[in-house]
Amino acid sequence: MLGFFPWTRSYAQALLSYVINPLKMIGGAIRGSLPDMFFIAVILTIAIYIIKGIRIVFSEIGKGTIRIRGFYAEWAEITFNIVRLCIYALTAVIIFPYLPGSNSPAFRGISIFVGVLFSLGSTSAVANVISGIILTYMRAFHPGERVRIADTLGDVIEKNLLVTRLLTIKNEEVTIANAMVLSSQIINYSAQAKTTGVILHTSVTIGYNAPWRTVHALLIDAALSTPRILHEPPPFVWQTALNDFYVQYEINAYTAEANKMPDIYADLHANIQDKFNAGGVEIMSPHYTSLRDGNQVTIPDAHLPADYAAPVFRVGLDQTSSNGAPHAGAQAARPRVER
Repeated sequence: MLGFFPWTRSYAQALLSYVINPLKMIGGAIRGSLPDMFFIAVILTIAIYIIKGIRIVFSEIGKGTIRIRGFYAEWAEITFNIVRLCIYALTAVIIFPYLPGSNSPAFRGISIFVGVLFSLGSTSAVANVISGIILTYMRAFHPGERVRIADTLGDVIEKNLLVTRLLTIKNEEVTIANAMVLSSQIINYSAQAKTTGVILHTSVTIGYNAPWRTVHALLIDAALSTPRILHEPPPFVWQTALNDFYVQYEINAYTAEANKMPDIYADLHANIQDKFNAGGVEIMSPHYTSLRDGNQVTIPDAHLPADYAAPVFRVGLDQTSSNGAPHAGAQAARPRVER
């Protein structure tokens, strides 16, 4: 519109040049960058097909079709991701100098700012990723296994590069950062349960008056009567302590179902009580003190004979003097209570 009037036509030409000159510069830059763009396209195409070929190889390793000694199939996916990341990084380094404007101060300033921002803001994330990679190659646990990580006991439901998720026996989902998992003690109950079986153990304390062979037999019988306890290898008993008032026995039994440990322990404890009550052996756990003469035994009534009666205190006559000599007359006798 400014060009329609003679006195504003110069302004129109100036404004038009402000628009056309940048467009000419952009067109010239694109025309000059065409060889670099073709180079970038060729590098990207080569990188994409290399990644596809590597994906096929690692996919077959994961399936077990290709086997490499010392390289486990579960490592295939994480190793492929690491190799792919390395290829992406190498490709970026190669094509960076050929990007339009890569030599400009503004482009370099933005690159430095983004790098610093990523370094400062992703320290924890990078630590978790590195820990996740290390955990994968450690083969400490797999999804579906029963493990204890620090104070958390549960089944592994997910394991990725950032976190590990456990489902506890109370149906609680616990998310643990991989950095914390790597720095904690890991107990895997399912690893050996699949082959030789994991040993479940519990302790009872029995008085010295009970024959230890009888206690061993009752504990082994209780273990063999428990569901999900293996008969081979057979259960065994250890006497772990000789305390002041009782002996501590530990029953050890194998199971192949580590995920059912709470149920097995509950059944085992119930069977121990039943077997000991039926065998007439009192469990003195954790500590039990009584005046035995004149007190009823601690065995439940259902396991006692029908004619059972608590014993009475026994009372006798002490017919000796303080120095041990008998008294001259019976009238000097005094009662003596035996405990």
